[in-house]
Amino acid sequence: MQIDNNKIVDILRTVADPVNGQDLITQRRIKNLKIEGNRVQFELDISGIDDAQKSALNFACQEAILKEYPEAQVHVHMLGAPRDSAARKSGALPQAKNIIAVASGKGGVGKSTMSVNLALGLKQLGARVALIDADLYGPSIPTMLGLKGQRPKVKQVYGAHKIIPLEAYGMNVISIGFVVDPEQAVVLRGPRLSGIIKQFINDVIWPELDYMIIDLPPGTGDIQLTLVQTVPVTGVVMVTTPQEVAVIDAVKAMNMFLLDGVEVPVVGVVENMSWFTPKELPDNRYYLFGEGGGEKLAQKSGSMLLGKVPLIQGIREGGDLGKPSVESGFEDQKKYFLDIARNLMEQVEIRNSTKAPTARVELKN
Repeated sequence: MQIDNNKIVDILRTVADPVNGQDLITQRRIKNLKIEGNRVQFELDISGIDDAQKSALNFACQEAILKEYPEAQVHVHMLGAPRDSAARKSGALPQAKNIIAVASGKGGVGKSTMSVNLALGLKQLGARVALIDADLYGPSIPTMLGLKGQRPKVKQVYGAHKIIPLEAYGMNVISIGFVVDPEQAVVLRGPRLSGIIKQFINDVIWPELDYMIIDLPPGTGDIQLTLVQTVPVTGVVMVTTPQEVAVIDAVKAMNMFLLDGVEVPVVGVVENMSWFTPKELPDNRYYLFGEGGGEKLAQKSGSMLLGKVPLIQGIREGGDLGKPSVESGFEDQKKYFLDIARNLMEQVEIRNSTKAPTARVELKN
């Protein structure tokens, strides 16, 4: 019986990657496949896989092939060479090339609106994107993406339970809002908060990604610290309004990421609610919250102002209705977020070409 090379590839597509539940071919874990008579030989990239799962994965590959070709002699060489990106090397969220945190100093500045539309903007520009709602106390992402009331499913991968993220507008997303009722108060202390963030990162079946966008709660605290300790964050986008009060708080939040030992670069600043233009006066701009806050924060962070977004009623309405501006079809809203997404892509490329990959933070007592 002759063994077909394409058939072996199809068989290996049925074997799940223990890290994220995707198939081994999609994850590029199979290398140098060779077939000589009844001999099937290939290298299996086991980077980032727990020791307890390595033998199970090896057995799964052999079992799948022998089920179709009982007389095959299967030889698997375990290959532990490091894969690309800081996240892959760390073993946490290895699917994501770039992990971007979206942060603010205080609530109410539109951080979650920016996270959703930035993620969808990147996706419209051709990037592979997913979104983690890490604002555990105030999860608004389910509402903004029209996912209220939906629940994620759980899949067992090599004995471990993995969460299947929900999907909105072709983008995978996870939030504690998918687990708790909308009106239920989330009362959690540090260790439990940390555990949920780690679960969102390690126990969700994420696909291969160019960008993982993480919507953080306002300020600094356990969630921010857990994030930088768990994954190598590529960079932070700071969101503020023009007013001085918002900028002052944003500077404090920003400085946490710039601390010695943390050293996560700020890749850009977004200024929200920059001005208001009435429909009946299209040439007028009213600066209700002042001017210059975004520029000031960008200067202090050593980054650039990615863009300004004015007060537009449709942006708020879209968020409430689960129809984000980028997907609304209204160009007067969409253009601001697409420009911000383009600028972010450029800044991330510059950051990756001029700075070493971020390392996970090791905090000492």
